[in-house]
Order: sequence, then structure tokens, then C-alpha cells
Amino acid sequence: MESGILPRIELLLIVLMMAGFALIAQQWSFSLYRLGLLTVIFAAILNIAVGNVPRAARGWRAFGAVIIILGVTAAVVVIGILLVPYLSRLGR
Repeated sequence: MESGILPRIELLLIVLMMAGFALIAQQWSFSLYRLGLLTVIFAAILNIAVGNVPRAARGWRAFGAVIIILGVTAAVVVIGILLVPYLSRLGR
């Protein structure tokens, strides 16, 4: 098994996603459904960042890499949202 904190964080995020899917699948409470949906979204975005950090990164270097990857991910999402109106006009 790999040593370090990154594999543990990845495992925690996978468990969080599974719990979120379980909350989404339940049929009794809309509040739990919303909590599950937010949990899955949050854990998936964090898993993208943590999964792309080099295994050699430790401590603050790993934390900085996660922050940079989250920033790039957010920038791509924002750029995509801003481009939607422009791209939708191209098809007319």
C-alpha cells in the first residue's frame, strides 16, 4: 500500500462519494437527497484535484498543487459558462 496522505484523502473522497450516492438513492427525504448531491459534487471536484497531484508532493507542496488544480478547474468551468451564449448564437 502506498504511504502518504494523498492516497488516504483519495480513499476518504471515494467513501464520501459512495455515501452521497446512497443519500441520492434514498426516497424518503428531499433534504437528504440535496445533501447527497452536494456531497457527490464536492467530493468529485476535490477528487479531480487530489488525483492529479504528483505522488512525490508532500505537505504544503501537495496542498498548493491541490489549490492550483482547483483554480484551473474553476477557471475552465467559468470560461465554459461564459462561452455558452456566444456558442449558442453560432448555431443560428
